[in-house]
Amino acid sequence: MKINLSNKNFAINGGNPTRIKPWLDNITTGTEEKQAVIKVLENGYLSLFEGSHNPDIPFSFWGGPEVRSLEDKWREYYGCKHAISVNSATSGLYAAIGALEIGYGDEVIVSPYTMSACAMAPMIYGAIPVFADVELETGCLDPKSIEKNISFRTKAILVVHQFGIPADMDAIIDIAKRNNIKVIEDCAQAHGAKYKDKFVGTIGDIGVFSLNVNKTIQTGEGGVCITNNDEIRYRLALIRNHGEAVVGPAKYENIVNIVGFNYRLTEIQAAIAKEQLKKLKNFNIKRLEMVEQLNEGLKDIDFLITPNGRKECYSSYYIYPLRFLSEISGITREEFVKVINSEGIMFYQGYVKPLYLQPLYQNKLLFKNGYPFSAPENKECQKNYSPGICPNAEKLHYKEMLINEHIRPPHTSEDIKDIIKAIKKCVE
Repeated sequence: MKINLSNKNFAINGGNPTRIKPWLDNITTGTEEKQAVIKVLENGYLSLFEGSHNPDIPFSFWGGPEVRSLEDKWREYYGCKHAISVNSATSGLYAAIGALEIGYGDEVIVSPYTMSACAMAPMIYGAIPVFADVELETGCLDPKSIEKNISFRTKAILVVHQFGIPADMDAIIDIAKRNNIKVIEDCAQAHGAKYKDKFVGTIGDIGVFSLNVNKTIQTGEGGVCITNNDEIRYRLALIRNHGEAVVGPAKYENIVNIVGFNYRLTEIQAAIAKEQLKKLKNFNIKRLEMVEQLNEGLKDIDFLITPNGRKECYSSYYIYPLRFLSEISGITREEFVKVINSEGIMFYQGYVKPLYLQPLYQNKLLFKNGYPFSAPENKECQKNYSPGICPNAEKLHYKEMLINEHIRPPHTSEDIKDIIKAIKKCVE
C-alpha cells in the first residue's frame, strides 16, 4: 500500500482530524492508595530503616512493616524465595551487579536498545559493558549476538524484557550455564509477563522491577529485586542499606562491593506498591485487550509490522511497538508520523538511540582519567563502540520503530478505534 501525501482528507492538508479529544495520562492510583498513605501518615513512621546492625531491633536494617509486607506480597505473587525493595530499578540494577561481585577486569553483556542504566550499572563497579544486538521482531537481546560477544572475562548477561515482551530465556540460560556466567533480568517494562510458564525475573539469578511513574504499576519512584539465592538476597540488602557499616557487627566477611549506598524505599511508597500489586493482573488484561484490538485492526496494512510477542509466552506490553516499512509505504517514517499525529494520534519515532553512540562510549570517558575504560584491569576488555556494531538496534531506531503509549488504562476500546481509524485513513 502506498500513501499519497497530497490527500486532501489528511488533517495536515486541511482535512478534519480523526481525533480532537485529548489523550489521558497514566494514572493508576485511586482510593485504595489514598487510604494506605493515610494509614502510614497516621502512625507517623515514614521510614524505619537505619544503616546499622542491631540484633535487638531487626527492622533497623530490614525496614519497617510496610516495606517488609510489600516484599512478602511481591515474593508471594512471583513465587520466588526473596524480594528486596529499592528506591528505583536503576538502584536495583546497580545493586545486582554489586551483589554478584562484578568489577574491574570483568565484562557484562548488555542491550544497546534500552534505558541507559542497564549499561551504566557495570561501570559503577568498574566493569565494562559489551553490547550485543537485539532481535528485530522483539527488541530483546539476540542469543546469537550474545554468543558472539562472550569472552573469558564475561561475568553476566543483563537481559531486558523489552516493551514487556519476554526475551528468549531458554537460549540465554543455556549460554549462561555453558559459560558459567550469571543472568540479571531487567523486568522494568514486564510486570506480570511470563516466559512459557515462568514469570520473568524468576528465571535468572536476579530480577529487577521498576515502580517508576510510567510503568504498569507505580509508586512514583521505586523498584523491587527478586532472587532465590539466600546469599544474593543478603548482599542486595547490604548494598541497599549502608552495608559497610553493617558487615562488621554482623560478622559478614565477603565485603567485596559492599559500599555505602542508600537505596531504601519509604513506608509510604511500600504501602502504595502493595495496593498497586493487587491491580496488576487487571491492568495487564486491559493492556493486552487493546494490543490485540490494534493488531487485528492493522493486520492488513502491509507497511506496518504489528507486535506478536514470543511464542508460548505472555507479554505485558509496557508500550505498543510498531515497525514501519518505508519501502512499502512510499514515504519516510518521519512523513508518516507527521500525517498520523496531525490526525490527533501520538506516535514517536525510534524509542532510544543505541546506547553505545552516547558521548561517554564514543569518548570512553565516565570517571576521571577515563575510568573505568582506562583502568589497567580493563586493558584487554572489549570496548568496540563503533557505529554499526548492532545493526538491528540501529535499524529499529533510525528506520523502523514507532511507539504508541496509549494501550493502557484509563484508555478504552473506543480510544484504540481512533488509532486504527487514523492509520486506515492513510491508505483509503
